[in-house]
Amino acid sequence: MAIKRSQGKDGTLVVLEHSSKILSGNPLGDPHVRRLGVWLPPQYDQGSGGSGQRFPVLWDLVGFTGSGLGHTGWKPFGDNVPERAARLMHTRKMGPAIIVFPDCFTALGGNQYVNSSAIGNYADYLTQELIPFVDREFRTLASREHRGCFGKSSGGYGSMIHGMKYAKYWGAIADHSGDAYFDFVYWHDWPNTLNTLAQHRAAKRKPGAVDMRRESNYRGAAAGFDDGRIKRFLDHVWKKEKLSAAEAHCIMNICMAATYDPDPKAPLGFRVPFNLETGEALPERWKNWRRNDPVNLADKYRANLQSLRGIYIDCGWRDQYHIHYGSRILSKRLAQAGIRHTYEEFNDDHSDVDYRMDVSLPFLYRALNP
Repeated sequence: MAIKRSQGKDGTLVVLEHSSKILSGNPLGDPHVRRLGVWLPPQYDQGSGGSGQRFPVLWDLVGFTGSGLGHTGWKPFGDNVPERAARLMHTRKMGPAIIVFPDCFTALGGNQYVNSSAIGNYADYLTQELIPFVDREFRTLASREHRGCFGKSSGGYGSMIHGMKYAKYWGAIADHSGDAYFDFVYWHDWPNTLNTLAQHRAAKRKPGAVDMRRESNYRGAAAGFDDGRIKRFLDHVWKKEKLSAAEAHCIMNICMAATYDPDPKAPLGFRVPFNLETGEALPERWKNWRRNDPVNLADKYRANLQSLRGIYIDCGWRDQYHIHYGSRILSKRLAQAGIRHTYEEFNDDHSDVDYRMDVSLPFLYRALNP
C-alpha cells in the first residue's frame, strides 16, 4: 500500500508500507511493518515509459544508524540520492533506473544486512521478501542481471557480503568504505567500549586489593557472556534521545557482536570477543568475527563474485576507522582470486562521502545494462 507519492520533474518517490513475515517476532522486538522508499526515474511515467518500459533496479543499503528513507530527505550543501540520480541521468552519465530504499534499522543502531539469530534475518528480508515485492509492484527488469546494490560503511559491507553469499539475486555491487579487515576496523575501539560498559557494572569498583583471578570469570566473562552490564547499558541508551560519541561507538560494537557471534544460549543471544573485566581477547570468539570479514571470504566465494557483472570498491585514504587498509587487502585478495573489480582511493576520510556515488551509480548502471 502506497502511503506517500511525491512526483516532480526529477522523478517520483513512492513510499510503501510492507508487512514482513520474516521480521515478525525478531529477537529485538523491532517493527515488522516497515516503510519502503522507491524512487522512479522521470522516464517511468513519460512517453513510451508509461506504456510498459521496464527499468534496472539499484538498492541503497545505508550505513550504521541510518534508514533507507534518510537518503531521500533534504540534504544541505549537496544532493540526496534521488536528486543525485536525476542529475546523473539529465547529464547522460547514466541511464534511467529505479532506486529502492529499504529500512533495516534496529534497536542496536543499525544492520550489516546478514542473518543473525540475535538481531533478525535481514538478508532473507531483503532477498526473499522485498525483492519479489518490488518486482511485483513496479516495472522492473526482474532478474539479477539488472539488479544491483550499493552502500557505504555498514551498507558497503552489506553490498559486498551480498555479492559474495547472495549472488543469485544481484548482478553488480558497489562498496563505499565497507567494513573490512576487522583486526584494524573494530579491534582498536574495544578498550573504549569496555570502559563505557564498565560504567554499568553491577558492583562499582572501590580502591584497594582486587582478586583478578576471581573477577576475570565473574558470571562467564571469560566466555564472552554478558554479566548484566550490556543489558543495563542498552536499557540506559534506549531511554535517551541523544547518545554521546562513546555510547554510539559502544552500541555499534555491541551490534557487531550480535551480528558476527550470535549464540541463542548466551545472555542477550550473543557473545562479546573480549573479557569484560580484564580486556583479554577471547580467540574463539574473535575467530567468529574473522569468519565474517570480507578479506577472509574472497577465495571462498570466488565463483559467486566472478559471476557478477561488476564490482566497485572505493575508500578515502584518510578513513578514521582505518577501513582503507581493509579495502586495500580486499582488493588484493580479489585480484589474487582472479576476480575482476574496480578499486579506487580518494583524498578524504569516512564522513560525508556521498559524492562518490557520482562514480558508483553510473558504474552500476553500465554493468547492469551491457
